[in-house]
Amino acid sequence: MPPPRRVVVADDSTKAATAYQLACEGTALLWQGDFHNARQLLRAMSRRIDRKSNPVRPDAIAAESFHLHRRARGHRARVLGRLLVLLDDDHSLTLRRAPDVRRACTEAYGPPRGDRAVSLTELLGVIGAHQWRKKGVEVPALGGGVRIHPHYGVFSPVRGEYVDLVARTPLPAHPRTAFDLGTGTGVLAAVLARRGVAHVVATDIGPRALVCARENADRLGLADRIEVTGPALYPEGRADLVVCNPPWLPARPTSTVEQGVYDPDGTMLHGFLHGLAAHLHPGGEGWLILSDLAEHLGLRTRADLLTAITTAGLHVTDRLDTSPHHPRIHDTTDPLHSARAAEVTSLWRLTPD
Repeated sequence: MPPPRRVVVADDSTKAATAYQLACEGTALLWQGDFHNARQLLRAMSRRIDRKSNPVRPDAIAAESFHLHRRARGHRARVLGRLLVLLDDDHSLTLRRAPDVRRACTEAYGPPRGDRAVSLTELLGVIGAHQWRKKGVEVPALGGGVRIHPHYGVFSPVRGEYVDLVARTPLPAHPRTAFDLGTGTGVLAAVLARRGVAHVVATDIGPRALVCARENADRLGLADRIEVTGPALYPEGRADLVVCNPPWLPARPTSTVEQGVYDPDGTMLHGFLHGLAAHLHPGGEGWLILSDLAEHLGLRTRADLLTAITTAGLHVTDRLDTSPHHPRIHDTTDPLHSARAAEVTSLWRLTPD
């Protein structure tokens, strides 16, 4: 974020109404009071935003609802992001009742390099990411109790339906090699290796993801079967199976972690499709894991997807579908509820013409 034009000091005496008004006007508030009171102030500011925000009209079409919702979320992030805290030159937070955030901040930002002002919302995200990294996310497809440990800024496999699709789809005959493109935490590479693929090459364009995937492969005892390389989409050579789970929505991300959700203009999707034939051994196939949420939101049509597949010289040999199970599909207050409730995630089996 660019540095604020104006900064004022805020503490336990600062009223939520005052903080909210200043933040809406573009003024940042540097907190110097109690840590838990800062969190309460953040929640109070958040409630004020929610009361004043009603961005989606009942008669709005799906695409308009999506863009209005994204704009409202962006406004919310900017306003709440103006409540700042100061990290000392060792990443410590010297506020009353503040937790020890040094390790979490080192994981997110790297070694300390002087004082750093960060938004409280970002710091809470850093703390949450550290907890996820420490305890991990259980992945039933890898066996009972097996966990994947996501790093800060790497998309976490909390939605397991796409992992289950890869775990239960029949493999091509005797696959020796597989590519996992955009591996993230390395969860799909691990599933393929556990299913018996002898050599899995996992790629990603994100440095954080590459480190994360290597650590997970080593933790699972699969480092001898999973090769993590990048930054790149495709590695050198060919494989019997190429798996890609690109970001599902063709829109622009506004943060690092959103890169796992939003793919501007479908760049990664089209890169996978147009490079697939040249990277498959004879008789090999590609697996595209993709939600149809973009179709329900009016961001892409099914005809657009099928045309992209055909244009790349590919055809569909099979498709396996599943429905999501996350709690948001039952949240009727969500402006995008109807689209989420209708969502289907599919694994498309593709082969060259």
